[in-house]
Amino acid sequence: MTNLPPRTRGVIALLDANCTVCMICARECPDWCIHITSHTEVEQQPGSARPRSRNVLDRFAIDYGQCLYCGICVEVCPFDALHWAPEFGYPGTGSIEGEGAVAELVHERDVLATWVEKVAPPPPLDPAAEAAPETATGTGRRPGSLRGRT
Repeated sequence: MTNLPPRTRGVIALLDANCTVCMICARECPDWCIHITSHTEVEQQPGSARPRSRNVLDRFAIDYGQCLYCGICVEVCPFDALHWAPEFGYPGTGSIEGEGAVAELVHERDVLATWVEKVAPPPPLDPAAEAAPETATGTGRRPGSLRGRT
């Protein structure tokens, strides 16, 4: 295998502890290759007057037979549940001997979760970069405001 850059696109890994079932990745996918099912659970928080409902992930699957590897789902995930993992020899891609059927290209969350450990850490921040407005003190600007325009 050749030496590839550490953040090379291979497959999409799922960190299911971060997934809130917001469905943004599935809605933004141009191929509709992400399949998500969930259910709602109601919990009573101690000291709270009303019970709180939360979504629980039941199924998260990606059909790599349809996936364009565009990365839109990774970019739009607001909770960093999806990441690129440098995995290339996954089932379903086939081999010269004819092993690995196309039906094996749908990967469920248990397989997607195993690829998380191969995700490279993000590159370090540039020390010469301007501080983020949220962390800058004494700028007189609101966090998230556009360069003085309010």
